[in-house]
Order: sequence, then C-alpha cells, then structure tokens
Amino acid sequence: MEKLRRVANEIAYAQSYAKLSAVHRSLIPLLSFASSIYSVVLSFRYYLYHLGLFSKQRLPVPVISIGNLTWGGNGKTPMVEYMARCLADSGVRPLILTRGYAGGDEAKMLERHLLGQGGPTKLGVGANRAATAYSFFKKHGYTDPRGKTCSGITCLSQDAVTSLGEEISAVILDDGMQHWSLYRDLEIVMVNGLRPWGNLKLLPLGPLREPLVALRRVDVAVVHHADLVLERNLKDIELMIREFKESVPIFYTRMAPTHFFDVRNIKLKVPLKDVYNAIILCVSAIGSSDAFVLGMQKTGACYIDQLDFSDHHIFQVKDIEMIMNRLRELEYKFGVKPIVVLTEKDYDRDPEILKHLHPFRVLILCSQLQIVSHQGFNEESFKLLLKKLFGVQ
Repeated sequence: MEKLRRVANEIAYAQSYAKLSAVHRSLIPLLSFASSIYSVVLSFRYYLYHLGLFSKQRLPVPVISIGNLTWGGNGKTPMVEYMARCLADSGVRPLILTRGYAGGDEAKMLERHLLGQGGPTKLGVGANRAATAYSFFKKHGYTDPRGKTCSGITCLSQDAVTSLGEEISAVILDDGMQHWSLYRDLEIVMVNGLRPWGNLKLLPLGPLREPLVALRRVDVAVVHHADLVLERNLKDIELMIREFKESVPIFYTRMAPTHFFDVRNIKLKVPLKDVYNAIILCVSAIGSSDAFVLGMQKTGACYIDQLDFSDHHIFQVKDIEMIMNRLRELEYKFGVKPIVVLTEKDYDRDPEILKHLHPFRVLILCSQLQIVSHQGFNEESFKLLLKKLFGVQ
C-alpha cells in the first residue's frame, strides 16, 4: 500500500507523463478509470444534496469550515488550531469537529495543543459531525453570538449562561469542504502553495478531491507555505482562484518554527539553535514533506537528509530499522551522530515507537501557523473578516 501511494503521488504531480517510468505509465489507464468512477459518484452525491434528497443540518451556532481540494500538505490542521486560538482570544468558545481518521494524529495534536492547559476550546471526534456537535451542546450548552443563547435543550438568559462558563459559541469544521451535510457560515479553502493543483485530475489519478469549480463555493482562500513559493508562482495560484471566484479574499500563511522537544522529555523546550551545524535526518509521513525539509534548512544545519513516507503512515518496526540504517550510514559518512527530526503529527501518531531510535537523538519540530502580509491582506484584516461575519469582538 505504501508503494502504491507513492506511485499515485508521483503520477499526480508529474509535470509530464513522458518522464515517468514504464511501470508508472502502465498504471495510468487503471487510475484514470477509477478517477472517472469517483467523478460520477461525486456528481451523483452533489445532485442528491442539490435536489434535497440528502438533507443538510444547520447548527445553532456559527460554523466555520476549513478544508481543501487536494490531498495533504495544505495547512488545514494548523489553520484549525489558529482559528480556535483566534476565536478563544476574542471570547468565543469554539468546538472543533474532526473525523479523526488515519490514526487520529491531527486530533491528538489539536488535543495536546488546545486542551492540555484547560482552555476554552473543545474537541469532538466522530464521523457524524452533527451528532457529535449536539452531544457537546447538550453537555455544555451553547451561545449564538448573533443573538440567541441556550444551554442543552432549555434556553437561558445571557446572564445565566455566562455563569455556566462552558457554553459553545462557534463550531470549527475540520476537513469540512466535502462534508456537505452541515451548513456553514464561512467556507475556507487551504491551498498548498508548493503543489497547488497537481495534474488537475480527480482522485486517484490526480490529487483533486473535487473539481476546481468548487472554488466558487468558498468565502476565503488561504495559500499555505507562501514563504517558500516564488512570487510568480503565487501570482499563478491567485489567478487560478480568481478565475472561479474573482472577489474572494486570498490570504497567505507560513509555518514558523518555534522550538523542538525531545521524544524522551516533551516538556523540555529545545531551542532551534541546538541543531546549528548538525547532521540532520528529516523523517516524515505528512502531506508536504518538502515544506518540512525546506523549513529545516533555515536552521543552519550542516547537512540535511530526508526519508519520506506517505501521509498518515503509521511507523512499523521495519520502518524503524530503515531509519536506523540511514542514520548509521550518515554517522559513518560524517563521523558524528546525526539527529533525527520529525514533525508533531508524526510524533502524535505513535510517540512510543520513536523511542526505539535510541541511541540517536530524536527531536520533534514545533511550528505555528502565521498569516503573512501580502497585497494588503494580513492578520489584522483576517480578524476583521471574522468580526464582520460572526460578530467576533
């Protein structure tokens, strides 16, 4: 399965099929057929919703959907966290609804970041997002910042609910763009600036989960990894988005490294300067490993090697052996012990197995999403947009 995912990824982002190997090209007809089936199913599902045969539910609080059109590396989870912090800082108590699939690494990371310190954010995990939301409303109550205030089933006065202190006043729908069964008040699409659209084909021949015409539904577009993208490429992405929706505001984000932590002591912050002039092996199973490596290159490491797995891959014993072999090769080549660096998503997938990389030092890179100023759009204008649409103070 790992090899098949790699092949599909290479085909999806190939600049020319002529440059692919004969084995890869032989799979294109099969993938093309599967893509056609996917397109038919997607269109059928869309029309069932459009005709009202599949119902949509409206939650009693504002819903912000954060999603993407392509697989992996779009910054969706960091944006969910950023949005939760932004709302919480404004006095809005958000509930994040996530499916929690593929090992639950994203949900675990969000829980560790947002719930560990007892903050106002709550996290609901489950495929039925509406049912999950209502279970939280029943337990904690809810407040619609646009007016109506309720707790559980019974509506209370504003003063009564304020005294409860746990009422939910917004929902953040993680990976929500294709989750059509819930109405949303704000649709945000995340775009991977390094690899925006691939070959423009639907899954599994290409990386698209929906045709690009779906951009007409979005209220906000966010180009992620903008700091790693040439200006002319950013312009091409913007032109593509505006081809489908000319008036949509486009924001730009980056992942800003803050520190490391050691897998054997996650409470101890390790400064970025600790890897200066070091030999690094970047190991990752994320959607955009290139962005991870490019970010690490800015730390001043002497040499960086990388070992990539498919997105959400769960490390097995054989993977640990493969990593150990690469580390020994680097140690023999440079005469010093290399340092292993992974992302937080890789850590949260299975923290214990990474300890088997001893005696090599294993560090986890911690980063935060930042909105970068570009063409008049910045963090302040992003927050003003929230205030305008949701009454966030």
